[in-house]
Amino acid sequence: MEDIIVIVGPTGVGKTKCSIELAKRLDAEIINGDSVSIYKELNIGSAKPTKEEQENIPHHLLDVKEVEEEYSVYDYQKEVRELIKDIRERGKRIILVGGTGLYIKAALFDYHFSKEEEVKEYEDLSNEEIYEKLKSFSLEKIPDKNNRRRLVRLLNKVDQQEEITYKKDDCLYPIKVIGLTTSREILYERINARVDQMMKEGLLEEVESLKDKYQHSRILNSAIGYKEFNQYFDHTKTLIEVVEEIKQNSRRFAKRQYTFFRNQFDTKWFEVDFDYFQNTIDEILKEIKK
Repeated sequence: MEDIIVIVGPTGVGKTKCSIELAKRLDAEIINGDSVSIYKELNIGSAKPTKEEQENIPHHLLDVKEVEEEYSVYDYQKEVRELIKDIRERGKRIILVGGTGLYIKAALFDYHFSKEEEVKEYEDLSNEEIYEKLKSFSLEKIPDKNNRRRLVRLLNKVDQQEEITYKKDDCLYPIKVIGLTTSREILYERINARVDQMMKEGLLEEVESLKDKYQHSRILNSAIGYKEFNQYFDHTKTLIEVVEEIKQNSRRFAKRQYTFFRNQFDTKWFEVDFDYFQNTIDEILKEIKK
């Protein structure tokens, strides 16, 4: 059974381009591993590959949900595993690419979720109050106080008396994890330039077309490149300030991505040659064919 090729790395490092080049060489299909690109209408801010950029390579889990729909890591895990089965049965190789580490790990490793019938938001509790409440249960691990989504999810599990497990390191498939990297200086320059390019391509217009959906959409209020515009709509920040905040949030996210992919996967890292990208592809292919 051939390895699933997993391409990871920080935002702006060239994962999408790499996946398409490898798919052409390996007769592979691509599964999206980015939690924002799953949604329709979120095109520019997610840096989703256009139909032309996809070069007729089959792409899965792109544009499959409306922005008002809820979509969780539980849903992603289920759908990716079904896709893996289907693609393998058709004799094609699989490339899983993206920057949402939790989604990728949950799909490939022995993570167990239950589909909660009722999910409480605990709107009457602050992050600090939820954190203190969780501490009273003597749990082995508690999320960071600033990560409200994970705090709420864990408190739901506790309240519903679900089993809480921490052993999640058993991989269910043969995989080869390819990490793309570059210097911090180059990466930050690329991130800043990419945000500027998104604005030129019409990110503001894309966001304004979704303005009425913000109050109903979790993804619009949480995704970098979209959530920052709330302050522009509220007239509390100028457009220039919003753009700078998107750049800053993207740079911080890139640092978190590096930490996750270094700690959670057995990753083989490749320094990207942006001037001669084919050199990087050739080096990766050597690793894959070992």
